[in-house]
Amino acid sequence: MWVIDDNPPPLPGNDSTRKTSVDLLLKSSGAEMKSWPHSFEFRLRVSLGTDGDLSLISRVRNVNGKPFTFSFAYHTYLLVSDISEIRIEGLETLDYLDNLSQKERVTEQGDAITFESEVDRVYLSSPNIIAVLDHERKRTFLIRKEGLPDVAVWNPWEKKSKAMTDLGVGEYKHMVCVDGAVIEKPVNLKPGKEWTGRLHLSFVPSSFCSERLGL
Repeated sequence: MWVIDDNPPPLPGNDSTRKTSVDLLLKSSGAEMKSWPHSFEFRLRVSLGTDGDLSLISRVRNVNGKPFTFSFAYHTYLLVSDISEIRIEGLETLDYLDNLSQKERVTEQGDAITFESEVDRVYLSSPNIIAVLDHERKRTFLIRKEGLPDVAVWNPWEKKSKAMTDLGVGEYKHMVCVDGAVIEKPVNLKPGKEWTGRLHLSFVPSSFCSERLGL
């Protein structure tokens, strides 16, 4: 169970005061230790800016007596007008693991990622800024990340979505998952050490040109 952390330790670097934030804390419990026998503290700061920007900062501390290893991914589900009409820029030419083909390693060939069927991939060693262009809504989501070298991209498409209790009929058309992640090279955390991952989500009008961000 998460609890609200009323006295969180300070974060390194600048953190804008024009945000409303909540700090959550998760500690390993007896039940969890049976399936994952490592003691940890997981702090999550969720911040919403006055401009609507959303920031997530995760901090995992090893309070165990020995190192442990973990993978990590934010599950950022984005509401889009039509999955068939969106583009993801910033991942072109990268290698990815295709979870629909037993994690086969493939090199992306397109000038952007588009969707015509189910997609379940992990793009490796990705840039820290990704753009999700939604032409119909005339806006572009910008995903900025730190400490998260990989990006998972997922849409279950029609057949698989029918078996999912949290997706209604046809709702797969209006969502896409683009997750900052640590997958290929899991974090190895020594006793007393802390890992930090950050994700910042914002959007701009569709007239935005991704070249300005060096994508």
